[in-house]
Amino acid sequence: MQQATPSRTALRVALRRAAHQLYDKPIVFEDPIAVPLLGKTYAEDLRRTPLERPFSIAMRAHLVARSRYAEDNLARAVAGGVRQYVLLGAGLDTFAYRNPWPQLRVFEVDHPATQLWKRELLQASAIAVPENLTYTAVDFESESLPERLEQSGFDPTQPTCFAWLGVVPYLTLPAFQSTVAFIAAQPPGSGVTLDYSQPRSALPFLEQLAHDSLADRVKLAGEPFQLFFTPKQIAAEFSAFHSIEDLGGPEINARYYSHRKDELKIRGSAGRFFSASL
Repeated sequence: MQQATPSRTALRVALRRAAHQLYDKPIVFEDPIAVPLLGKTYAEDLRRTPLERPFSIAMRAHLVARSRYAEDNLARAVAGGVRQYVLLGAGLDTFAYRNPWPQLRVFEVDHPATQLWKRELLQASAIAVPENLTYTAVDFESESLPERLEQSGFDPTQPTCFAWLGVVPYLTLPAFQSTVAFIAAQPPGSGVTLDYSQPRSALPFLEQLAHDSLADRVKLAGEPFQLFFTPKQIAAEFSAFHSIEDLGGPEINARYYSHRKDELKIRGSAGRFFSASL
């Protein structure tokens, strides 16, 4: 992202999550904070968010299922005793403001400019910041994630659930690998949920064209794609983990969209969901 400006991609994600609450039935991912968070500031942007174009439907389906997948994994982790949840690149994620588990401490990790923007939106919409939430400002490319988290009160001796959504394609490989190494160093019972994209060369021709269009748009927003993996490549990066799950479009649709009568579903093979445990 551009220095000293909030993330435009984070806004686009939030707009589509909010649109899902208003226009899709049944709702796959319940998020009662999504619309209030955008408030009057982005009410017109929400009204103009594309709904019916095939690409827009597929993108909304991906983003909604991504959040649902991460929070499904979190629920299992909490049931297993996890008491720390770290959102890497939190953006406008709303989990912390509807967290049903008082014992779960949440750390939102993001660029300082994006965090400031989010907190202004929360204040404008009178959304309370819970006591079990800690903001951790960090630039993934230039600062130490472990140091910044520990300075924020993170306990490295406790199992932790990490969510790393909408971040990986924007990182350099060294930044990605250093974060994976940090997560791999956590106690047994820890785990991570992320999404990633396959390289252009792995996609069918028409999906390559869609890839190029999206890549051009995020580049214009100042947040270019940099990092891609095939399933085999990303599995190699997580060799220290077990219980790996890697879902493509058909598996995601079967889990979250199989009985719908509308067109809300994943299309194409570019985006994938991934989780792993220690």
